[in-house]
Amino acid sequence: MPNASRLRAAVVTAVLLSSLVAGCGDDAEDEDLTAQRLDWEDCPAPSRAEGGGSAPSPLPNGDEWECATMKAPLDWAEPEGDTIGIALIRARANGPASGRIGSLVFNFGGPGGSGISTLPAFSEDYAKLRTRYDLVSFDPRGVGRSAGVRCENDRQLDAYFQQDTTPDDSGERTTLLDNTKEFNAACEQHSGKTLPHVRTTDAARDMDLMRQVLGDRRLFYFGISYGTELGGVYAHLFPTHVGRAVFDAVVDPTQTSEQGALGQARGFQLALDNYAEDCTSRTEGCPVGDTAQDVKDRIATLLKDLDAKPIPGAFPRELTQSAATNGIAQALYSKDFWEYLTEGLEQAYDGDGRILMLLSDSMNGRSANGEYSNIAAANVSINCADDKPRYSAGHVEERLPEFRAASPLFGDFLAWSMVTCTDWPVPGAGDHPDVGAPGSAPILVVGNTGDPATPYEGAGKMAAALGEDVGVELTYRGQGHGAYDSKNPCVQTAVNGYLLDGKVPAAGTVCS
Repeated sequence: MPNASRLRAAVVTAVLLSSLVAGCGDDAEDEDLTAQRLDWEDCPAPSRAEGGGSAPSPLPNGDEWECATMKAPLDWAEPEGDTIGIALIRARANGPASGRIGSLVFNFGGPGGSGISTLPAFSEDYAKLRTRYDLVSFDPRGVGRSAGVRCENDRQLDAYFQQDTTPDDSGERTTLLDNTKEFNAACEQHSGKTLPHVRTTDAARDMDLMRQVLGDRRLFYFGISYGTELGGVYAHLFPTHVGRAVFDAVVDPTQTSEQGALGQARGFQLALDNYAEDCTSRTEGCPVGDTAQDVKDRIATLLKDLDAKPIPGAFPRELTQSAATNGIAQALYSKDFWEYLTEGLEQAYDGDGRILMLLSDSMNGRSANGEYSNIAAANVSINCADDKPRYSAGHVEERLPEFRAASPLFGDFLAWSMVTCTDWPVPGAGDHPDVGAPGSAPILVVGNTGDPATPYEGAGKMAAALGEDVGVELTYRGQGHGAYDSKNPCVQTAVNGYLLDGKVPAAGTVCS
């Protein structure tokens, strides 16, 4: 798994089967950034930092995607100082002009995911919302083309993600800590000016500027995974500016980074349990185990064997224990990916680690040509700027029994991820985000009972923290990370009804 203080859901993409930054601009002097006009143009191909690939294909009705860059202060405490560019993408509403509500802004999570790359990839899922909204997304500051953070190069990252992240002795522990310190130092070397200004509060202020520049009196918003935390912070800072908003795959805003990591250990273990039960319940049989426990026991044995001796992966790299665990976690983000997990395990048992490594590469933002997006660098930078706690190796070792009890498979990995920010050059903002938003319009909070990365309990905590008459919780009894993209008719009817028609579902609604 990515070495982040909280693995808050890497965006699941089809990765399976040069410009890095918009940079700091000139001094803004007395320019009123709220009055700036965006120069919308045809979108270029995503940058390397955004994951690369081709320019987005035209929309089904032939419309082209449009891209622009918004100026924002580098430091919101000095709004007239240096600026950075925030990269935006949109698809204009395709319904009658009289029915247009405004712009619906998406954040797909990470933190560190590029909205420029992700919105076109999943736009069909939100086609109905486009009848009344311009669909808009962006690279948050520190991500992709929005002053994207740079840390280690591709060769260094290959080694970084191959390392043993669950040390068994003092030598392995020292190596892990040294490698983490070197990664963090590289971030400071290449992006030191940006690192203090990538907190979620900074991104929330960018969104309010975006709202004004887009011409909307209120922000209409769809946040997924970490995007729910960003949305909650926005609602706290600007409660009267919130329009219709939906939070899906909800981060628990009451937890410290340690509590979040422990919660994810339980969440991924639950998802693994559900996968094993599903596989062994099939009439054609499960090729990776006879019973659910047998499936999990065989996976545990595989990982133990890989710790001692990796197997061939994606040439010339080998599949290590860390990469295999990362790949398994990636497959648990969506029930649609369980078949790849089964195939990957079958191959790994025969000594071929390619599929599990491709899954791991997808999590880490590595493309087939060996180039990395900046999702890992951005993920660490944003998490460490947000999270105040700094954990020692001794603290992790004290906590290992509880993490292992939460998940025999994922416990060690998530426990040791807590050292990611120990040597970070910028202090963290707080123990957890403040999302209290009295005076806000209702916010629909959608939790999935089988979510591995943002466990279901977080939805109730978010709804309560937003405040009475603000957070409205809806439960989806399903599998995978998030609910709307499951295409469950009940969930989509509730979400669409609120965003399109302003119909707030009854609190406590349950969809199966």
